[in-house]
Amino acid sequence: MLELKFDKKKCADCKAVSCLVKCQYIDLNKTEAKKEWQKVINGEDSFVLDACTTCYACEEYCPFGNHPFYLIVERQEEKNVLAAPRALIKQWVNMCAPSGKFMLGDVKEKTASLCFMPRLGSLAQGKLFEDVATSWILGAEFFCNAVYLHFSRMSVIKERLPKVIENISKQGTKELICLHDECYATYNSLAPAYGIEVPFKTIHYMEHLYQKLKANKTRIKPLNAKVAYQRNCSTRLVPQIDHFVDDIFGLIGVTRLDREYDRENALCCGALIWASKGYDAGHDVQQRNIDDMVKHGAEYCVFNCPACWDPLAEKVAKRSIKPIHMIDLCKLAIGEEQALKLPEVPLEV
Repeated sequence: MLELKFDKKKCADCKAVSCLVKCQYIDLNKTEAKKEWQKVINGEDSFVLDACTTCYACEEYCPFGNHPFYLIVERQEEKNVLAAPRALIKQWVNMCAPSGKFMLGDVKEKTASLCFMPRLGSLAQGKLFEDVATSWILGAEFFCNAVYLHFSRMSVIKERLPKVIENISKQGTKELICLHDECYATYNSLAPAYGIEVPFKTIHYMEHLYQKLKANKTRIKPLNAKVAYQRNCSTRLVPQIDHFVDDIFGLIGVTRLDREYDRENALCCGALIWASKGYDAGHDVQQRNIDDMVKHGAEYCVFNCPACWDPLAEKVAKRSIKPIHMIDLCKLAIGEEQALKLPEVPLEV
């Protein structure tokens, strides 16, 4: 049985209780936070389990790497606290279940993971991906399963993740370029937190982009644009990757706006908050985030995760901000075309 590497003593010695005090969706002082967090540790009832929006941020706030968010997810499941509607949870658990169908390109030792998102394949084309454009894996057999953190189903992750890692390794993969941030976060945060060995090297797609851009410096034409960067939930699990955002922007002539809702204070896309806390709560998060982008003069909203694109892209576009994925932004800088776009004509439904 896989167990979380959680040290109660680290929490007992903690004075700041940053995991809860810094939470943007719960208002607690240090004394209150200490009391509620001890309830969570002890497996007792705490309103924290119901109030959690599964934004993952407390995993970043903890200075000890003691995995407070993973513990919350475990306690939610133990106590049958639903982080999303029951029907939605069941749908996702069934939809992404392994079925023995392996979707593969011409897999080589260095390959790209498209996770469960075929559209990542259309993004990973052109000069910056010519070495792995045909070497890819996709689908449930290679799905990182981190999404179940949103659904209070750590048991699903613990059941499926070891087999996913085995499936990837069996393809002869030595280096895996993770085109979805959640995949990288899974192999570099979730897996180690449960003592799961990852036998191949993982490369975040932003690191890949940065190295390719440096190798193609002569092709870069600075974009001279002001952008709002949209941090997605899984960046909270691997905050050490964030410097690549700044490094890439520096190479392609882009200014990352110093706005209220970025970096440690970032707001998520709000999609799961809609599902778990209702329309008003989700709308409030999105509205504050987009208002902040507009206030600071953003020309682009740069997305890391395609799943954030779905609830936000059209909304930022309506406020005269161009939505664009990080990969596409880099393509523009070397004269290539944007792959992920909004429909030019709104669909009638």
